[in-house]
Amino acid sequence: MNVIFTCGGTAGHINPAISVADLLRERKPDCNILFVGAEGGMEARLAPREGYRLETLKVSSYRRKLTPKGIWHNFITAKNLMGARRKADRILRSFQPDVIVGTGGYASYPMLRQGARRGIPTAVHEANAMPGLTTRMVADSASRIMVCFEESKAYYKHPERVQVVGMPVRKEFLYTTRAEARARLGLGDEIVVISAWGSLGARDMNRLMADFLALEVRNGCPWHHIHATGSFGWRWMPALVAEKGVDLKANPALELREYIHNMPDLMAAADLIITRAGASSLNEIEAAGTPCIIVPSPNVTDNHQEKNARVLERNAGAVVLPEPGLTAEQLYSTARDLLNDTARRSAMRTALQKMAVVDSAERIYQTILELGSRRGT
Repeated sequence: MNVIFTCGGTAGHINPAISVADLLRERKPDCNILFVGAEGGMEARLAPREGYRLETLKVSSYRRKLTPKGIWHNFITAKNLMGARRKADRILRSFQPDVIVGTGGYASYPMLRQGARRGIPTAVHEANAMPGLTTRMVADSASRIMVCFEESKAYYKHPERVQVVGMPVRKEFLYTTRAEARARLGLGDEIVVISAWGSLGARDMNRLMADFLALEVRNGCPWHHIHATGSFGWRWMPALVAEKGVDLKANPALELREYIHNMPDLMAAADLIITRAGASSLNEIEAAGTPCIIVPSPNVTDNHQEKNARVLERNAGAVVLPEPGLTAEQLYSTARDLLNDTARRSAMRTALQKMAVVDSAERIYQTILELGSRRGT
């Protein structure tokens, strides 16, 4: 069997593809797997690191604001797309895939489109609650549309092609227990809060979090709080926190880190996580069952982060606070109330774990086998 995984842009698009590719390689060692991504994307580092061959296409996004600069950008994008389609055709002729699986990003569109035109079975995985641009562009021709939420089915014209498969996450998020995680982290029975705004860090939310830390100091540091600043925030946030009167050395219960590398352990150990509403993050939260306060980014296309977060909120698994107008005092009081309400946090854990699709990679793998059988493989 020959399978193409096409994705690009962010780890949230690439890591699910790698998880399924790993399962496919384990179950069918004789299969041939090819990743197709974007020039200069994260996939250029992540896919080869896991031992997968990678081809790249020159792609770029479309801009919605039709300023002179935006129009010129879209002209270049259209030109790139024509070249990407030609290269996609060359890849298809050379590799002869039995199935093409797209997991998001502009790089996946040329492969899915050209593959469908050649009659090759295609499947697209949509991580967000509402379909993004790439998914909308290929939905009518895709053999299968794989979504994370049951509620997402309503957004597609062909519900018979839509399957709820969840989002593949690392097994550690599913199976790490609170006791195991706390033992590894050297934690006792203290309340643990973690917060993060993504790998880069959101400037405004990091500033708000500096005030949040100051409130914690003012109230005697009632929790062990670990905050990830992101790479941009790490440059300036420690100094800002000090300006707010927070002496981190004198308050060891408060930690600033650039990144959280051991997130499965921390999420299992935590009593509360405060974060954004990226699809990957929310699926990890569901898998771990960690009570959460979600502050969706207002700076994303189609406001999809808030739509993702509202799915968890409707299922009683999250508290959603819109960023516009949010203050440190509001965020602090919401966190305090949740941390003082053991019964509510227990109910949130149960609700989140019910939403989690624990066999997501297996479901996608079975879809690949089913589609591959159409080609006689």
